[in-house]
Amino acid sequence: MTEQASAGSNSNHWPAPFAPGPVDATVYVPASKSLTNRYLVLAALADGPSRLRAPLHSRDSVLMIDALRALGARVEETPGEGRFGPDLLVTPIEQGRELGETRVDCGLAGTVMRFVPPLAALCTGTVTFDGDPQARKRPMGSTIDALRGLGVRLDDGGNRSLPFTLAASGDVDGGHLVIDAGASSQFVSALLLVGAKFRNGLHLEHSGQSVPSLDHVAMTVAVLRSVGVEVDDSRQNHWVVRPGPVKAFDVTVEQDLSNAGPFLAAALATKGTVRIPGWPEKTTQVGDKWRSILAQLGATVSYENGTLTVTGGAEITGAQLADTSELAPTTAALCALAGSESRLTGIAHLRGHETDRLAALVAEINALGGDAEETEDGLIIRPRPLHGGVFHSYEDHRMATAGAIIGLAVEGVEVEDIGTTAKTMPEFPRLWQDLFETSVRQSEAGAL
Repeated sequence: MTEQASAGSNSNHWPAPFAPGPVDATVYVPASKSLTNRYLVLAALADGPSRLRAPLHSRDSVLMIDALRALGARVEETPGEGRFGPDLLVTPIEQGRELGETRVDCGLAGTVMRFVPPLAALCTGTVTFDGDPQARKRPMGSTIDALRGLGVRLDDGGNRSLPFTLAASGDVDGGHLVIDAGASSQFVSALLLVGAKFRNGLHLEHSGQSVPSLDHVAMTVAVLRSVGVEVDDSRQNHWVVRPGPVKAFDVTVEQDLSNAGPFLAAALATKGTVRIPGWPEKTTQVGDKWRSILAQLGATVSYENGTLTVTGGAEITGAQLADTSELAPTTAALCALAGSESRLTGIAHLRGHETDRLAALVAEINALGGDAEETEDGLIIRPRPLHGGVFHSYEDHRMATAGAIIGLAVEGVEVEDIGTTAKTMPEFPRLWQDLFETSVRQSEAGAL
């Protein structure tokens, strides 16, 4: 990671706001990327037009929209009541649609590079998939193997990664398919989302080590059932999707609970209080784990009338935390500020995310004077005083927000390329500044 960090040192640096006192804020965050992109795929397959209310508007969602448009869906913006942009009206793709030759830009979006190829197989034509240079390093072998197992002709140059080109015939038989989804739950979700449109449906079987982030697969199953698709997930590592229609829908997308994490973390980093209204009582989002994670790190967490409130304790306490998944960078930032040792386990798959997040977190925490090390499946983070410096993002939105969290408590931290947060939350710098200003007001009031 040293070479990449050095290369990034000439990029634009964002001075992370240092909080002079506790924050005290009520924060609304944009919609869930995971839900928005799942609903977009299903809207492209539905039996009529669908509406997404208050969806996410970010680089990842725009890449998904552009991909669906390339395959023949019509996606239109229409006024709505969302705080962060218009609603979306989606007219589905005609199954078997003749595409000719087209290209899909996946950017660095795992949902696009994994969810869209099985959907493209239901069209007719040649579709080339590529993305950012870093995207070519992300695991794609299971998607490529699955498509070939379904009879889809595909040329990947023997690299089992982006870029690749598939020749779609407009029809997929489906049936029993065995894959290894040990590198990402998205390999499972991608196939489940389109399985109902295969001629024989889909019986997907995972063989190999355990599927990481199974919460995301549960989310996919729940969303499928909400639009009338029959899914049987009663057997471990088996998912059966029956062939049939995907019902058109009108849905309000939940706010992104994972992206709410850095704001909640600010309460611990500054010994303040942050409230998130509109927190769902029941949800399939992995971000709901913040309730337990932050409590284990010493916060007081309460939920009342749809609002989640987190108040930081006298200090952040280290903890042993398993399966934090995409929440790990935010969690690791708090652990770097803790007064005792923390161990994060069950997150080896983060090495294949937007960057190798485990190596990146160790490099950046230690560069600020911390004491972090990798283990086979996670991290050990020990208490050590931190100092200012550059926190590199590696073009990874969750690394950028981790640096911002540390910057609240450590003066002189600069985040390299804060703009990478536009992947899932373009509004992050503004919302973070608003949060920081509450600490300034609190500090000024205390000085009077």
